Amino acid sequence: MTRLTDMLRSSGWGRNLTPSEFDRVARDAQEVTVPAGGYVARNGEPAEHWLGILHGLAKMSVTSPEGRTSTLTGARTGAWFGEGSLLKKELRRYDVIAIRDTRVALVPAASFEWLRATSLPFNHYLQNLLNARLGLFIGLLEYDRLLGPDARVARCVASLFNPDLYPEPGPYVDLLQAEVGLLSGVSRQRANVALQRLQQAGLIRIENRGLTVLDLGGLRRFAGGG
Repeated sequence: MTRLTDMLRSSGWGRNLTPSEFDRVARDAQEVTVPAGGYVARNGEPAEHWLGILHGLAKMSVTSPEGRTSTLTGARTGAWFGEGSLLKKELRRYDVIAIRDTRVALVPAASFEWLRATSLPFNHYLQNLLNARLGLFIGLLEYDRLLGPDARVARCVASLFNPDLYPEPGPYVDLLQAEVGLLSGVSRQRANVALQRLQQAGLIRIENRGLTVLDLGGLRRFAGGG
């Protein structure tokens, strides 16, 4: 089982810190376990930590006053998020809900701000992260308005293989078909149909527990991402 310090050290930002910088962050960071269905973060709550997925899977979603929920994206092992609320010193603007039991790394806001003030590599990492997230959400807005269920599922799977959002993603992702449906905003049955079609097209291979991406470029083209 991955330890918190190992996850911090192997992250895209942690491995570029000086030893003294890393020691301070590792000393301040904490770990919590959120059960499936529980909240990693809640809309409207103060942003007190920068958040990372140590192990597990979560979804970011928003809910209208009428109770309609829309999933924005997923966050799997290795993802860091929540920096926008920290940078703007505002309340969280979306919910983050664990899809399965999930271990979460918490870097306090004070440590986050200290790194921003002292570490140039950390600021470069944040720039790349924010740029990648901006591209993700621009695509999300475009695709969800224009694409059918098959392409939405393809977009969902492809988005989990962005190296700027997830460190060194391999071709395999531990992702159940029901979880694909939750992240794509379609039913489990409809997600299964879409995954079967993607497999028939030679883009993915459905495993006993997860998916192997065989053609990431083809998957992105199928999703309309160029």
